[in-house]
Amino acid sequence: MKILILCTGNSCRSQMAEGFLKSFDPSLEVVSAGTNPSTEVHPKAIEVMKEALIDLSENNPKNVSVFLDEAFDYVVTVCGGAQESCPAFTGKVKHRIHIGFDDPAEATGTDEEIIAVFRRVRDEIKNDFFKFYKTLKHE
Repeated sequence: MKILILCTGNSCRSQMAEGFLKSFDPSLEVVSAGTNPSTEVHPKAIEVMKEALIDLSENNPKNVSVFLDEAFDYVVTVCGGAQESCPAFTGKVKHRIHIGFDDPAEATGTDEEIIAVFRRVRDEIKNDFFKFYKTLKHE
């Protein structure tokens, strides 16, 4: 089973979703990418995922263009807000689905308030991607 998780920056949500799917089932082939990738995985995403015992510190944002020639069983977009447009993947895909989340990188406030947003989004990603993962087992 080959899965691409797609967003714009590939620095938070898609990286967290990739980490969770790999933790649920190491036999899955999971990659994540963005249409306009950031220069690094967001440090707070690394921090909150470490709390969930998943290490993203060696991950790097990737441009979706590196995967255009590959076929995927699933492409999952994770963009959230109405002001944000989800990218499209034009490669060979069996199933396209959308599981949207707020962008924690947009959070403002004190450091405690910002990390709380990262934790909330992390937990939403874990829950929603576990539900998605369970549907894969029934195919």
